[in-house]
Amino acid sequence: MSTTSAGMAGSGAGQSTGARVGRGVAWALLMVLVLLSVFPFYWAFRTGLSRTPDLLAGDTGFLPDDPTILNFKRVVGAASEAEVIEATGRANSGSFDFVRALMNSVIISTIITAGQVFFSAMAAYAFARLKFRFREQLFFLYLTGLMVPPIFILIPNLILIKNLGLLNTYAGVVAPFFFMTPFAVFFLRQFFLGINRSLEEAAIIDGANHFTIFTKVILPIAAPQMVTLAVLTYVTAWNEYLWPLVVAGSEEIQPLTVALGSFSSQNPGTSPDWAGLMTATILSALPMLLLFIAFGRRLVDSIQFSGIK
Repeated sequence: MSTTSAGMAGSGAGQSTGARVGRGVAWALLMVLVLLSVFPFYWAFRTGLSRTPDLLAGDTGFLPDDPTILNFKRVVGAASEAEVIEATGRANSGSFDFVRALMNSVIISTIITAGQVFFSAMAAYAFARLKFRFREQLFFLYLTGLMVPPIFILIPNLILIKNLGLLNTYAGVVAPFFFMTPFAVFFLRQFFLGINRSLEEAAIIDGANHFTIFTKVILPIAAPQMVTLAVLTYVTAWNEYLWPLVVAGSEEIQPLTVALGSFSSQNPGTSPDWAGLMTATILSALPMLLLFIAFGRRLVDSIQFSGIK
């Protein structure tokens, strides 16, 4: 009996030691992945704190030899001509209106998010709660849109926008994304399917129609999922590049993604302004980083609740 007990104790101790080793290895791998993910952001920030002449001279250490915030002042338009020359080493350096491009990104992303979340919620409610003929078949057909690469519909959309006279306008930039997307409809439909139907039945008994049920009953319950979808949609719209590049030729309506691309291609006969470009990139990513810090936990919880793996 004592021999058996000792053997079981030894086996338990071995399993405990193995579990601790496994957790240690898992945490070590996780830390390596985190460092690999964060390092590009650190390097972009480190480059933004350097002068372009220093970078060309071989200043490639983990810390800049002579850090400066001139590039940040230059990008937001607060640097004098002398400071621009000091930061870039040349008088005719590339430039763009960062504040204007930032406002364009905010306007475009906000309009797309507002329209897409509202209309996707209406479509998801119809597919989840209303009963009509061929509902499931129509929903399956709609989801096949997820398998169509966006590049396939780029030219048809461009021709349509051109014929409507919407080139170089905010309406032309937001039009293909304003109403709904298959992912947004699927995401909200998964949640709407889990809402207790007794709530709708009680509202119908009180004389409410479907629109009243949708706005007064369903939307308040789905508020966390709506916020999650809004964040995902906002980030996607913020990072959109190809469509604004094709439609928004005017600098007056170009978002940050397109403006950064134009900035990087200026002065083709000289070396790229890496310090200015990295500084603008960091400032462009900062709003999305703050958004994820504020809503990151809610994003994970809502996606898990909706059944998306």
